[in-house]
Amino acid sequence: MDMNTYDVVVAGAGPVGLLLGCELRLGGAQVLVVERLAEVDETIKAGSINLPSAEALYRRGLLPALAAVQEEAMRAFRKFRRAQGEDEDAPPPPRFAGHFAGIWLHGELLDETDPEFAGSGPAERVGFVPQATLERILARRAEELGVEVRRRVELTGFEADEEQVVVQLTRTDDLSVTETVGAGWLVGCDGGRSVVRKLAGFDFPGTDPEITGYQALVEMTGAEGLKSGWNTTDVGTYVHGPMPGRILTVEFDGPPADRQSPITARELEGSLRRVTGVEDVTVTAVHSATRFTDNCRQASSYRKGRVLLAGDAAHVHSPFGGQGLNLGVGDAMNLGWKLAAVVRGSAPEGLLDSYTAERHPIGAWVLDWTRAQIALMRPESHARALREVITELSRTVTGTTFFAKKISGVWQRYDLPGDHPLVGRSAPDLELADGSRLADHLHTGRALLLDLADDPKLRARAEGYGDRLTVVSAGAAGAAEQPELAGMLVRPDGFVAWAADEGQDGGDALEDALKQWLGA
Repeated sequence: MDMNTYDVVVAGAGPVGLLLGCELRLGGAQVLVVERLAEVDETIKAGSINLPSAEALYRRGLLPALAAVQEEAMRAFRKFRRAQGEDEDAPPPPRFAGHFAGIWLHGELLDETDPEFAGSGPAERVGFVPQATLERILARRAEELGVEVRRRVELTGFEADEEQVVVQLTRTDDLSVTETVGAGWLVGCDGGRSVVRKLAGFDFPGTDPEITGYQALVEMTGAEGLKSGWNTTDVGTYVHGPMPGRILTVEFDGPPADRQSPITARELEGSLRRVTGVEDVTVTAVHSATRFTDNCRQASSYRKGRVLLAGDAAHVHSPFGGQGLNLGVGDAMNLGWKLAAVVRGSAPEGLLDSYTAERHPIGAWVLDWTRAQIALMRPESHARALREVITELSRTVTGTTFFAKKISGVWQRYDLPGDHPLVGRSAPDLELADGSRLADHLHTGRALLLDLADDPKLRARAEGYGDRLTVVSAGAAGAAEQPELAGMLVRPDGFVAWAADEGQDGGDALEDALKQWLGA
């Protein structure tokens, strides 16, 4: 057939689709990303990223851009505190502080000496990055890498067989303009109502919604009666802040009858008055608004032949705890280098089986984490009684640290072969003797073999992987970080595939890990 062909077509240019496109391009794949919207979606969504997301972006050289965004977000936060009559120069919330079902965690109770908080390096200082801003950062990154991104273009159909996927594309501003492109693989990053998922027939089991929620940036009068932060009432839950005009409401009256129509000021105002009980609050302008529910579903597998899913296309849930964006970033980082290796022919298709195996359990945890929060937010006596118990627990050092570790994502790891405690975990961001940090050597998207013992035998085992592996032989500047560590193999996504301490003969295990993750 006379048509344009690509290694991979990605449907959806949100943060997940753009990051996946960047990862595929770093791995040498020719990729096309299509997006039905003309511009970045400015609708208010996630307001922060967790530690695994910050680490992933840091490892690709994006930390300075994230830090600049966070500083701007903190300026907006200080402005809101000033408008509320609070001390804008008071210390901001401590790292990892957050909430569970609107129950605030008190930072002074956080045990920051917990070993799971160690080793993240500069990434731990970045978190307040709004979703739309992250999308713009990734769009610029995709352009720098040469990723082809087409906007106002929607996937409207495809046919897949054992050899390829033939994709039908349609211009959203002129439905008469269509194009057929060929691809080796198709990835649906096209959101909770994914066309790719539906057309491919992925199983999508889960639980039905019971709430109607709104999140918006508005102008309003009569807001003096609204409390800042998360608040629980006899009707539901509402949030005011942490930026001027930001509101969120939750009502337990079932899902909205219509999720497609534009959200009006009257609709937001009605929900705000019902939940808060403040009758004189009036919404005068709407700058950004979205409806949401607690529909909770997850694809049983993230791959069906040559079609894969990532982000909300693979799993949907309520937004509480801000886990959705982070879950999608993790999907893209996990899938990108693997799919690129299969495209290059340096790894067999079986490598893609590890994508579902590694990411599905984390997605399932997120769904249950959000379900638990919904249960605690219900405006009925049993839920309120349980909420009091959880609140009391959260006001202990053990409770605060437990919730903070879950929210921050430091617990996340993969079940990989090997006995060393680092295997399967995010690699510690060691400072090396030459002044560099481990993350500096992952910018290219290649795997990294770190030789901390100056062992020529270790380096010899990596011969033949030159285009897939960076080998760094350097001592650690901060020996106290990992005093006995002699070597470490870090996958392109930053997770440790092999590690050995001084005096250990881990050579055969290293060869096995190299073959498993980088091919022959």
